[in-house]
Amino acid sequence: MRPLLTLLAAACAAAHIPALAADLARAEEIVKGQCFVCHGEQGESSSPVFPRLAGQHAAYVARQLADYKSGRRKSDAMQPMVEGLAPADFPALGAYFEKQPTFAHAVADPELAQVGRYIYQRGNPDSGVPACASCHGEAGQGSATLPRLAGQHARYTERQLKLFDKRERTNDNAVMHAVASRLTELELKAVASYVSGLK
Repeated sequence: MRPLLTLLAAACAAAHIPALAADLARAEEIVKGQCFVCHGEQGESSSPVFPRLAGQHAAYVARQLADYKSGRRKSDAMQPMVEGLAPADFPALGAYFEKQPTFAHAVADPELAQVGRYIYQRGNPDSGVPACASCHGEAGQGSATLPRLAGQHARYTERQLKLFDKRERTNDNAVMHAVASRLTELELKAVASYVSGLK
C-alpha cells in the first residue's frame, strides 16, 4: 500500500509542475511589464522609496497585493498596478520574488545601526518596545505572515514604521501601531538602519 501512495504523491507533484511553471512564466511577464520599473526585475529595488522584494515570503507578497487590490492597504503607486491583476497572479508573483537571490547591503551609518541592533534584539523595556526579533526573527527573515526585513531599504522601513504610528498603514496595523507608537525618532531610524544591513 505504501509504494502505491508514494507513486500517487509523485504523480500529483508531477502534474502540478507544468501549472507552477505557467504561473511563474506569467509572474515573470508581469514583472517585466510593470513591476521592474520600481522594484527591479529581481526585486532589488535601487530606489529607497520602493521596497526590495527579493527573498520576501511568497504568502506575504500575495497578501499585500490582495490588500492593495481591495483597498485595505492604500498606495497611490500600487493601486493602479494591481487593477489589471487576477487573484491567481498574487501567489505567482509572491513565488517569483521569493525565489530571487538576496544580497548583503552596506549600512549607511554603522554606529546608528548598533543602536538599532540593541532595540531589534532586546527592545526597550523602559518604554515598552518589544524586541523586533521576537516576531521577525533574529536575522530579520520573517515568516509567511510577517515580512522579511533583512536587507530592506532603511528609508522604506522608516516610512512604514511612521505610517504604522500614524495609523496610515491601513493593514497589519493592530500590533505594529502599538510597537511603532512607542519608538523614539532615534530608535526608529536606528532599527531601520540595522535591518538594512542584515542578509
